[in-house]
Amino acid sequence: MHFHAYLWSGDKALFDKESVRRPPPSAEPTATSPAEVAARYREAVAEWKTTGVPPIETALWLVKPARMVRGTWKHPKEAADWLRERLAEHAPRFSSEQDKDPTRLAVLVASAAEQLGRGGDVSHGFYLGQPTFLSLALVTCSPNRAEPELSCPLGQQVEV
Repeated sequence: MHFHAYLWSGDKALFDKESVRRPPPSAEPTATSPAEVAARYREAVAEWKTTGVPPIETALWLVKPARMVRGTWKHPKEAADWLRERLAEHAPRFSSEQDKDPTRLAVLVASAAEQLGRGGDVSHGFYLGQPTFLSLALVTCSPNRAEPELSCPLGQQVEV
């Protein structure tokens, strides 16, 4: 088991657009579907794997291209340290004073290490001032507890 990190920052309106965050269905709509449905299906298939917008389910980051992985570690504490560094880097821009609280941030990091140690995923989001939103995720890989059939985006033999 190992852990991958993901980071996305962008317009919250795009983050809220569920169609960009949800993977397309496994089969194209039938020929009896309206042309708009078929066109949206083709658009979703094209957008899904290439967009850096976080998927609706954290584990689905593993389906995205390997170039989106920001770091890989064998140990939960090392992955949580990445989260700590990103929180420290971005906290001055957090919109909420509560989100900036150092004690709260330390609890998030400790909780992340614990969750990863149990094979879970971690996902946090913060406003960096309207409309910019920051998403940070740590995803357990090989296997992922929520989606065990998903393979590692970096291949089966990951050297970390």
